Amino acid sequence: MQKEAAAFLRHLEKERNASAHTVRAYAQDLAQFEAHLQDELGHEAAPTEVDHLMVRSFLARLHRDGLKKTSASRKLAGIRTFFRWLCREGVLQRNPARVILSPRVERRIPSQLDEAEVAALLEFPVEDDADARAQALLEMLYATGVRCSELVGMDRAEVDLENRTVRVLGKGRKERVIPFGTRARAALQAYLPVREAAQPPDDALFVNARGARLTDRTVRRILAGRLKKIAIGKRVTPHTLRHSFASHLLQRGADLRSIQELLGHASLSTTQRYTHLNARQILEIYKRAHPRA
Repeated sequence: MQKEAAAFLRHLEKERNASAHTVRAYAQDLAQFEAHLQDELGHEAAPTEVDHLMVRSFLARLHRDGLKKTSASRKLAGIRTFFRWLCREGVLQRNPARVILSPRVERRIPSQLDEAEVAALLEFPVEDDADARAQALLEMLYATGVRCSELVGMDRAEVDLENRTVRVLGKGRKERVIPFGTRARAALQAYLPVREAAQPPDDALFVNARGARLTDRTVRRILAGRLKKIAIGKRVTPHTLRHSFASHLLQRGADLRSIQELLGHASLSTTQRYTHLNARQILEIYKRAHPRA
């Protein structure tokens, strides 16, 4: 099955424009599944040898190993996609993973900061180049709701300061244009001389002192440094700012379809998580305000 898996990964990369991260995740999951089949059969499995019982035994093994249901569901989805592609290619007539139900996963409400906490995180005196960079990247995270990977992937040419928009390359290499506010623009304008002084060799927007593009890890470290200074008693990641961006838009009257476009969600059902968050807030307001609550 290794040959078929390699062809599938090339399909993801070349034809579906999947990101390197996505291709790597599929490769790891399929390799783990192939190793399980090797243990079960005693030899390398051919796609035609795989049935739904083997897929089910793989899930059982993941459960015994203590893997979280969310991770097991992701692996099953990858296997199902692989076999569906084999069916389209004429290698198989039936998808053995199609009849397997995904492990039931509890949908968690995304964590977020309230507007006062966001203000405390973003509004701080800029005393040096590192502060200017930190303020610009944190402002852009909250102003646009982009993923951390999208932020570090931004190029200077994609930012239109006059019209306050940025072109973002998201999952599946899909482009979207996102507006940002005047405060984010001011932070960017203060940071750009710092960027130019670093003499970046390419067009990366956010760079370190040596001009190299920032990594996800560096952004998380910058955020962690700010959190220590303001002592917010919550676990906050760059994704928390993305959730806060969406929740605050919803609270102020934005419709879900617009938020879906801004976040780059392929499905509206993903964006609908924020309606549950809003419902919880409404319940809390009711409990505080109603005399017989």
